[in-house]
Amino acid sequence: MLGFGVVSGTPRVTGSARLLECGVVRTPATRALADRLAAVHEGVVELLERHRPDAVAVEGVFYGKNVRSAIILSHARGVVLLAAATAGAPVHEYSPAAVKKAVVGRGAALKPQVGYAVAQLLRLSAPPRPADAADAVAIALTHLLSARIAR
Repeated sequence: MLGFGVVSGTPRVTGSARLLECGVVRTPATRALADRLAAVHEGVVELLERHRPDAVAVEGVFYGKNVRSAIILSHARGVVLLAAATAGAPVHEYSPAAVKKAVVGRGAALKPQVGYAVAQLLRLSAPPRPADAADAVAIALTHLLSARIAR
C-alpha cells in the first residue's frame, strides 16, 4: 500500500494549504512483486496526469529493522521517482524526522500526532485515513511549508 497526498497553497501565505486528494494505491499481496510495482506505477502516473503537480515530495530513504520490508519499500519508491521524472516533476525528499518536525514541531512525534497536526493544518474534521495517506499528506505539507520558509 502506497500513501499519496495532493495539497495546494501559496507558500508565502500561512493557512492557505488545501487538501485536493489523498488515499492509497493498493496492490494485492498475493501478486508478484513486479506486478505490484507495475500497479503502483500506473496509479502514480494517473495521479500525476490528473493533478499535474509543480513538484513531488517523497519520504527519503530510511533504515528499518526489517531489511526485506525496506528493500520492497525502496523498489516502490524507485517506481514513484521514475514516474515523477517521466512526468517532468521535480522531486524533493524529506526524512521522516524532518516531516514530523515540520508538521508537529518535533522530529520524534508519533503517528497519531502527525495525523492530528495534518488535520489541524488543513482544517479537516479528522486526520486522513488510512495512516499511510496521512503520512503522505504530511510529506506534501512539509514541502509546501519548506517552500514558504525558503522564500
